[in-house]
Amino acid sequence: MGRLILFAVLATLTCKGLTGKWPWELWADSERSQQEARARALLGVDRSASRETISEAHRRLITRVHPDRGGTAEQVYAANAARDLLLARLDRQNRIER
Repeated sequence: MGRLILFAVLATLTCKGLTGKWPWELWADSERSQQEARARALLGVDRSASRETISEAHRRLITRVHPDRGGTAEQVYAANAARDLLLARLDRQNRIER
């Protein structure tokens, strides 16, 4: 049991030393990346999409999935969440670049 704990501590410290992040920070980044990939796929934009491109893709998607046109409220919610997630990513990038 002691060896297992020692191994876990050493693995955690090695991860921090090599990447500069704790393992749980890497897992959070990975989950965010997966969510952003799903959002890009839903909106049909690429990774380097601008704010205008994301907004236009969102408008096109909303016109297709709006409840008045045969869509559902859940689809509208997913489209809005995808847009918000990608725009937040752009905002984070802009803050880092400044």
